[in-house]
Amino acid sequence: MSANSGIISFVLVTVSTMMIGCGGSDLPELGSVTGTVTMDGKPMEGAIIAFFPEKGRPSTANVDAEGHYELSYTEGVSGTKVGPNTVNFSWPTGMSGPAIASKYADKTELKADIKPGKNTFDFDLKSEAAAPPKATNAPVILD
Repeated sequence: MSANSGIISFVLVTVSTMMIGCGGSDLPELGSVTGTVTMDGKPMEGAIIAFFPEKGRPSTANVDAEGHYELSYTEGVSGTKVGPNTVNFSWPTGMSGPAIASKYADKTELKADIKPGKNTFDFDLKSEAAAPPKATNAPVILD
């Protein structure tokens, strides 16, 4: 094998490896997202936080014992799609925790605008408090 063919082989292997390793070229622009999740000031250990872009794959994370999370787009790829995202919370199947109000879950009202680079979003969810008594127009009877 000549020196030229060795160089050509090296270049072909290097370019092929770079192309395979750059499978990320199919990835949209991502921003890293970290933060904390609490409910009434207490970490929501084990909860799942999900960011849903307007189009494309959602990113998720599990909340740790201190309430921290870091979103993953796919296995080994951190972040979420840049732009507006809807945020929701749930418990993994088979795991329970404090009830999550539907305004944070299936009927979420939470939004986050993801920018390129590092983003931090902290969430302190409020548990659903008992409904206050309703006022009535019934007459008051005094003894």
